[in-house]
Order: sequence, then structure tokens, then C-alpha cells
Amino acid sequence: MSSLVAIVGRPNVGKSTLFNRLIGERKAIINNESGVTRDRIYGRTEWNGRSVNVVDTGGFVTNSDDIFEAAIRSQVQIAIDEADVIIFMVDVTTGITDLDESVARMLRKSPKKVVLCVNKVDNHTRQLAANEFWGLGFDDTFFLSSMTGSGSGEVLDAVIDLMPPESAGLEDLDIPKIAILGRPNVGKSSFVNALLGEDRNIVTDIAGTTRDAIHSRYTKYGKDFILIDTAGIRKKKKVHEDLEFYSVIRAIKSIDETDICVMILDAELGIEAQDMAIFSLIQRRRRGVVILVNKWDLIEKETNTARDYEIKIKEKLSPFNDVPILFVSALDKQRIFKAVELVEEVYANKIQRIKTSVLNEALQEMMKKNPPPSHRGKMISIKYVTQLPTKYPAFAFFCNYPKHVKENYKNYLENQLRERFNFTGVPLSIIFKEK
Repeated sequence: MSSLVAIVGRPNVGKSTLFNRLIGERKAIINNESGVTRDRIYGRTEWNGRSVNVVDTGGFVTNSDDIFEAAIRSQVQIAIDEADVIIFMVDVTTGITDLDESVARMLRKSPKKVVLCVNKVDNHTRQLAANEFWGLGFDDTFFLSSMTGSGSGEVLDAVIDLMPPESAGLEDLDIPKIAILGRPNVGKSSFVNALLGEDRNIVTDIAGTTRDAIHSRYTKYGKDFILIDTAGIRKKKKVHEDLEFYSVIRAIKSIDETDICVMILDAELGIEAQDMAIFSLIQRRRRGVVILVNKWDLIEKETNTARDYEIKIKEKLSPFNDVPILFVSALDKQRIFKAVELVEEVYANKIQRIKTSVLNEALQEMMKKNPPPSHRGKMISIKYVTQLPTKYPAFAFFCNYPKHVKENYKNYLENQLRERFNFTGVPLSIIFKEK
């Protein structure tokens, strides 16, 4: 599994500022008002040759009836359960508070590695005051200013050192890796069991029965691939857990080690916000995707029910809606093996290589059909295109003014590539370089 770091702590200590600095962009909302981060933010950073997923949780507030604060507590608990390393942030300007003590006790009970970050240490006086935080009892304690970036490099060094070693595992197998994704209780484990022909995974009507991602190798009917079931989470007696948050964390960790993602929807519920969040993750990680609408046997059907349903899904997925959609029933094993065939097709689309000569012949036809628009009187001329040696389809277009190529023309080129070469189910990357 990929490495995951969770940033936790009470509200307004600078977690989102540190998160933005780690991933190199202003993605989290920053405000001086306590508890602005009401949602989870996910990002990725590269440091010392390691790729790390970072989760920015909301502020942690104990013993509160506020609905947002209750949700934040459950999110922090899940982040602690799932993370390989936890960054615990505190604020030097307030000293150690009761809330800091509460979080510290929670973290000390956890077997996970913890890095304590004392934030807002930006002058000598605060440097001296920060020594108080050694009393929280964490060996890996660092003083930093997330606003200026001072000390953030040392924090990342410590995080990488505490990460579990990367295991070759699945990467050594030269066969497709397929992750089964979706919200809790949409039928992920049922789908895997239907394929394998055995109860490999526990299936119940309770959302989130499966705790951990389960890897199964499928070797039937001349096919060979790894299935990764990324199901939900068990209910715990003392912790009310946010199942949707868990499903996204599990998706983040699984998408990194997979080639194709099978995203399962519940036919009765359709595509919801959490599905869109997972789909966005798949797209940003440049993985292939197949969408299965499960429990189709429960839907009352008319002549164009499936067609209309598919149109609605693709409208929500736009602009990347060149995605295969199949209506299945894991319970009745309806179209289960058609789903496998679709996955194989998308995998073939993802790994295909197009000759440079063929690409440039197509480019000439594209520009003849629709030439690049000029920019402030300067004619843009695309001279050459080639496919880059990446694990996903990426194309470099060489031209005289790469910075001035408009987004709508970039979309035109992508649509033309999809029309001429089969890239269904695969996100494309198009970049412009100066000739």
C-alpha cells in the first residue's frame, strides 16, 4: 500500500497552512476563524525519492455537541487508524492546552509513529517558549513556522524516516492490478465473490463489513490479474466512524498500486458526491476506470432506462466522460464477465503505444480540420507530436508559442485523439513544449 500521513490537532493551529506547504499548492482553505477546515483535503508530495499521500483533517474538539466538531473527531480517529505516520500540530502562542493534552493521550495509545510539530515558532522568544512542548512526551518534536516554511524540510525528513519500507509486492507481478472502489455497501465484496466463485470476502447487509483491502489473484478462463477489494470499515463499539471518509482514504491508498479502477455504484442511489470524489482521485492519478452500476436487478425498467441512466452519469462526470458504463447484478452474476472484458479493454487502451509517424499524420489532419487560433496576432503553429514514455497515455505537442495555446484547443486535440485512437476509460495528459 502507498504511504499516508495525517495532519491532526485542535482547530486553528496551522494544519492547513502546513498541508499547503507540503503539497506545494494553496488547496486547503486558510482562515483565522477556528475550525475552518470542515472537510478532508487530500494531496500528494514527493520528498527524498518517496511519494507520500497527505490528509489534512479538520480541527479536533472533544466533548462538543457541535455537529461539525463531532464529524471532525471521527475523521481524526480514522486518520489515526489509517495513517502510517501522524503529524500532530500544536501552537506555541497558546502553550499546551487541555485539548492538546487530550489529543496527545489519544496518540500515545496508538502504535503509530507520531511527529510533534510546534507551529508559529518564528523568533527567538518563541523558540524558547516551544521547549515546553517536550513535556507532551514525543521523541520526534520539531519547531517550525508553516507560514514561512522554516523547519518544514526537517519535518519531512523525519516523516520519510518513520515510513515503513516500500514493498515490491504487487509491482513485481507483470499483470494488471484492478482495484474495486465505491462507497460502503454498494456491493464491492459481492462483485469480487461472484468473480472468484467463492466467498473470499465476508458479505453482509451492514455497510463497511470489510476492514482491510483484500488482494485476490484471478486466474480463470485464461485470464490473470490481481483483484483488490477496497471495502468499507467495521463498526467499532466506542467510535462513531465516518464511513465515507474511510472509503476515500482506502481509495487513495489503493489507487496508487493499481492499473485499472472499477468504480461500483448503487443503481438505486445513482452517482453521489462521494463517488465523484473517488472518480476525481482516479482521474488525477491517471488510472484507467470502468463504472459498474450494481443492483440493476432492483430497478424497474422501461425501453430507454439504461440509456437515460448512462447519460445522467456522463453528464456528472464531464468533461472526462469517455468512460465505459455497464449495468450489472453481483447477486445474480448478471454481466459479471462482461465487466472483466471491459477491464481488459481499458487496460489495453492504457498501455498502448502509438507510433510517432502515425500521430503526426493524424496531427496534420486535425490542424487542417481546425487550425490553432492565433494569440494577439501571433500565429500558433504545432510542428510535431510524440507520445511520452509514461505509464499512462501522455502526449507532447511541440509548437512556437506553447504558453498561448488555449484550453479549448487543448480539449479539441484530446477529443480528436480519443476519436482516432481508442482511449476509452483512460485519462489523457497533453502538454505543449517549445519547438
